[in-house]
Amino acid sequence: MATSADLTAVGDALGLPPAALAPALVEPAARALVGSEGQVVLLRRQWAHDSDAEAVVVRRRGVPLDHPDVLAVAVGWGCTRVRHLASDRWVAVPGPSGGAPLPVRFLHFAALAATRVETLAAVARLEGETHPEAVDALAQAAAVPVLHRLGVPVLSEGAGDQPPVGDGPWIALDPLGGTRSAAMGLPPWAFSAALVQGGRPVAGLVADLSSGRRWTAVRSLGAWRDGMPVRPRTDAAVPGAVRVTGCTAVDLCLVADGAVAAGRDVDRTGRHVRDVAGGLAVLMAAGGTALTPDGGPLELRPGAVVRFVAAADETAARELIAR
Repeated sequence: MATSADLTAVGDALGLPPAALAPALVEPAARALVGSEGQVVLLRRQWAHDSDAEAVVVRRRGVPLDHPDVLAVAVGWGCTRVRHLASDRWVAVPGPSGGAPLPVRFLHFAALAATRVETLAAVARLEGETHPEAVDALAQAAAVPVLHRLGVPVLSEGAGDQPPVGDGPWIALDPLGGTRSAAMGLPPWAFSAALVQGGRPVAGLVADLSSGRRWTAVRSLGAWRDGMPVRPRTDAAVPGAVRVTGCTAVDLCLVADGAVAAGRDVDRTGRHVRDVAGGLAVLMAAGGTALTPDGGPLELRPGAVVRFVAAADETAARELIAR
């Protein structure tokens, strides 16, 4: 993601006023990349005629379509191709190699699955489909086959895979959290998936399909929103700083990136693990903490119902438990 200084450099290189590039700072579907030797490229995400998402190179200098940084943006956006706006030339976005680390392969397929669900949810709204169970079933059908390419069990409300043996890896999937909100057009609604092993999230992706924001995370490497690293807030008091949007995965991501100070779900009956795993992956990789209502460590197990508090650190989480 570009800074304001980057945009000035991009504008100078491409002959554009910085104000014309400002959306690259705030729009999830726009990105400006700046190289160390004067290379610049301005990208945007859009839909192709075949209903797939593509990363479109609007302007560039010294950057080929298949540059690794351009392809990385396209992968994160769940795109299948990179296309040059002026020439219409395009290159396919390659899949991960079989030797790539499991979290890397997971994020690639999760991003594609999120895009499939994004298309499905939009079509359902246009066709007037508002029944939550019907929309959920369509979302499952769109996402699960994509994630099955990873070769690990996918556990969701209707996926039907067998749980892993022992502490083997598995995917906790909620293809469309906030289904009723999506049917009514009331943000947010989101795709959420996590790669889980040994009761802990290894990697996660949450895509707010109502705004285009995407949070990704890999344990021990960090968490990002639209390509920018995120960290929880540590300078805010917890009381009065808890927000509920109607989509738990997004709530957790907002704690992870510091938009709110804390989140909790201890006063209700809890959430299915599939509803929270993606958001917890982002929160924990960002450096945040999630605890059970009695202050213990949170474990993710197939079929579990989770009650939790989430905050920037353990002290803030325990303060929230005590309220």
